[in-house]
Amino acid sequence: MLWNVPNSLTMLRILLIPVFVGIFYLPATTIPPHWVNFTATLVFALAAITDWFDGYLARVLNQTSAFGAFLDPVADKLMVAAALIVLVELDRAGAIVALVIIGREIAISALREWMAGLGQRSSVAVATLGKVKTAAQMAAILFLLYADPINLAMFVEIPAAFADLAIIDTFFIGSVLIVIAAFLTLLSMAYYLRAAWPNMQSK
Repeated sequence: MLWNVPNSLTMLRILLIPVFVGIFYLPATTIPPHWVNFTATLVFALAAITDWFDGYLARVLNQTSAFGAFLDPVADKLMVAAALIVLVELDRAGAIVALVIIGREIAISALREWMAGLGQRSSVAVATLGKVKTAAQMAAILFLLYADPINLAMFVEIPAAFADLAIIDTFFIGSVLIVIAAFLTLLSMAYYLRAAWPNMQSK
């Protein structure tokens, strides 16, 4: 079935991309800047959750399909690329970092397709390093989309002496995480290229 539950969730993720991008381009008088950040972050988080949920449901409901296997990574890469382009335009992420991450996704996707044609796709299957990279990348994007400081004193009682420590600088955390994600991106690309290297030499 083409439009089963997992595939529908994946398509929802794609449809959410113009929504969270468009939020940043609403007229300035529509909603306050803080709520722009909060709403866009919430939409992106929802899209990211569907990424995990559609894979889980595909396995539980036994609704895996070739179309789903194609659509899911496309949705992931579109979502990440759109977020990074917005962050670069908002001056919350560097163009080089964005280029490294997006370029790696394109290169590894092409590598996997080539390896699949050789019947060796399992050689470049998603590794633990790739999963760590994705986690750091998603966390970085969420922090940078929000970008506003979070005062923990709004949620729990904080002694006055520790008031400054209760403020979480999400922009700083996101900036550090996106650099870590870029480094892990290069590291994971090297891992996949190494795995594919024997086939490259023989072709």
